[in-house]
Amino acid sequence: MDILADNLRAYRKSKHLSQEELADMCDLHRTYVGSVERGERNVTLSSLETLASALGVSVPELLTKRAFEDDDIR
Repeated sequence: MDILADNLRAYRKSKHLSQEELADMCDLHRTYVGSVERGERNVTLSSLETLASALGVSVPELLTKRAFEDDDIR
């Protein structure tokens, strides 16, 4: 699956945020966050920066393949 999609989902879940909560923090629609997590949408640099900021990570961290613990992704 897409690196961004995997990382976005894992970071969101590690912060115990729902898609709706993250979307509200970023002033985005919940369905947009869900479609990014499923790899169905491309994101703008602006949206990427907003999502990274809300999750407390850098843009490169969202775009870099990394190994998450199973608990982080569930």
